[in-house]
Amino acid sequence: MLNEKKRLFEKFASSKGLRSTKQRDIILDTFLTCGHHISADQLYQRIREQHPSIGQATVYRTLKLFVEAGLAREMLLKDGQMRFEHQLAGEHHDHLICITCNRIVEFENNAIEALQQEIAHQFDFTLTHHKMELYGVCPTCRNYTS
Repeated sequence: MLNEKKRLFEKFASSKGLRSTKQRDIILDTFLTCGHHISADQLYQRIREQHPSIGQATVYRTLKLFVEAGLAREMLLKDGQMRFEHQLAGEHHDHLICITCNRIVEFENNAIEALQQEIAHQFDFTLTHHKMELYGVCPTCRNYTS
């Protein structure tokens, strides 16, 4: 899947008239091999350890390109910091987000997906995509405050 995402980004960059760069390749490799839901600053810190010549602005701009290419999705959490996760057409999951610690739990539920399709059909609406984020307090934070 890693190579597929790299090819998709190369195709996107070419369609935008962007030349391939070693820096973008490093940022893409690091982004795709890290866990989901990483901030631009966290990604920059990881990259800086091995490649100190890559600047923070380059990481931010490149993440925006990943979003535009459909390889990443942005999530703005309560702490005001944007998180990024990788995605690819056909991949889908939803999120539970803790409003106390910003923990993110990914889940898939076929019944919810079917209900969304049923509602769209009921209103003669053609779905192209969606995202569902449910906010609450995770068990760790709930137990800590009890």
